[in-house]
Amino acid sequence: MAIEVFNRYEKKYMLTKKSFRKLLTRIEDHMDMDKYNINGKPYTISNIYFDTDNDALIRASIEKPVYKEKLRMRAYGTPSLDDKVFIEIKKKYDGIVNKRRTSMTLKDAYNYILKDNPPTPASGKINAQVLQEIDYFKDFYKVKPKLYLSYDRYAYFEKNDGDFRVTFDTNIQTRRYDLALEKGQYGSQLLEADQVLMEIKISGAVPMWFTKILSELRVYPVSFSKYGTEYKRYVLENTQREFIENKGEIICSNQFYPQLQAVASL
Repeated sequence: MAIEVFNRYEKKYMLTKKSFRKLLTRIEDHMDMDKYNINGKPYTISNIYFDTDNDALIRASIEKPVYKEKLRMRAYGTPSLDDKVFIEIKKKYDGIVNKRRTSMTLKDAYNYILKDNPPTPASGKINAQVLQEIDYFKDFYKVKPKLYLSYDRYAYFEKNDGDFRVTFDTNIQTRRYDLALEKGQYGSQLLEADQVLMEIKISGAVPMWFTKILSELRVYPVSFSKYGTEYKRYVLENTQREFIENKGEIICSNQFYPQLQAVASL
């Protein structure tokens, strides 16, 4: 059974493709590629994020509180209705990430989240305690599907120590329509063509050899949230559209771009 409850630190870095390639050559003596990166190719992760009618969860999250939480449905690849997916609560408190998730078929997940029809535990595949936490979360916030987000991932584990993990995400795509995992990977690109998002995940200290490599390559941590970045862009685009419609004329976006940035800052 996949890990369903865990705690760890996560740090993010934005790389160019050139620095990404350099970094790979430096870590290959220390790390092994994930077994799901078959023949050195990335695997796809697809998600549906849930939020309130007025996007309260993501609005709170981008204000950088000490504590924040989110709910999502996750699949590896493009699932059919009979394939297994995960429903996951992700919490972050004082820099420590806690994830609690349970698995079920995509069909059961839709019935559970959208129709409030919980699955029946079968052969120990449903984590009952996690399910109770998800019940409370979705009933308290009255969540609904708000965003599809997918990406292609390369993952590496430190040799002889599975605790230290590094991932590289490319082709991050989002959409706020067709919110169904089985419809596949398409939408708007979240990153620029030359960008690669790197994340390091560990429960303890980052290995010194890795810290040294980052320093030599001048790679530094950034504050970045996939969902948060998409939401800011969504606010900017919709505010711009409303501005133009209300004025009844087309205005160069550069004239009001600073104001839109202020709106996105929330």
